[in-house]
Amino acid sequence: MNETLETITFKEIPGAIPNRGLLQADINLYGLTYTQEVSDAHAENGTHPGIHLEPGLWLNVPRTENPQDLPTVARLATIPHGTSILMQGSAFSFDGQPPIAPESIVPFPIGDPGHPLPQHDFPEMNLSIPSAFRTPPQDIPNVTQAWVENPNVVLNSGLAGKHVTHTTTLHISTRPLNPPGTGGGTSNIAFLQGAAGGPNADAARVDAIFWIERYQDNGQTKVQLQYTQKVILDFNGLSWPHVSVATLQKKY
Repeated sequence: MNETLETITFKEIPGAIPNRGLLQADINLYGLTYTQEVSDAHAENGTHPGIHLEPGLWLNVPRTENPQDLPTVARLATIPHGTSILMQGSAFSFDGQPPIAPESIVPFPIGDPGHPLPQHDFPEMNLSIPSAFRTPPQDIPNVTQAWVENPNVVLNSGLAGKHVTHTTTLHISTRPLNPPGTGGGTSNIAFLQGAAGGPNADAARVDAIFWIERYQDNGQTKVQLQYTQKVILDFNGLSWPHVSVATLQKKY
């Protein structure tokens, strides 16, 4: 559990990315490269320890006939732990601010997300109970019990007091979201996958929603990016939801 500082740098890929078709006409993709850097907001000896580094790509995929899919967006990423992900899904826009559904970090048996374990089975999730298996309280002074039970409340805080006039949503997953009907997935190094039936920390699935929001601030239009991402890590017979959220302001 961490409070974080984050920067994402985007750079447009110049020109089209041609993909040759066999059972349909060729298509052109367009995209961005990005680098995501996340550090701990708690400074040790005046520095903020790094938590996450992720280079990757965002791609705009046109409508296709084979497979028969509407236009989609895709995110390709590599993570130093030894995982590569390919997520794909849809993009859509609307006026106003986004509805943000709650998210849970309660583990569940591998492959059975519909039956999460009782939260009281994990005392580390109760901030009133001291635990050596949780970030020290002095390192996460702003974290509340409400954050633990629903990390997405942090995103609602990032919307408070802002008049959001327009939102573009990017909803992507390593599992087919229809669209697309196929594709996507995760790939892990051997250590993470472990032996049969005994993964060490196998990243089995990733789901994410990004919101690009325009809002008014003292008569000026500003842009912020919010996201919630859930990585399912499988180990010790359970799937552990690893949820990350952030609100980032566009720099001009």
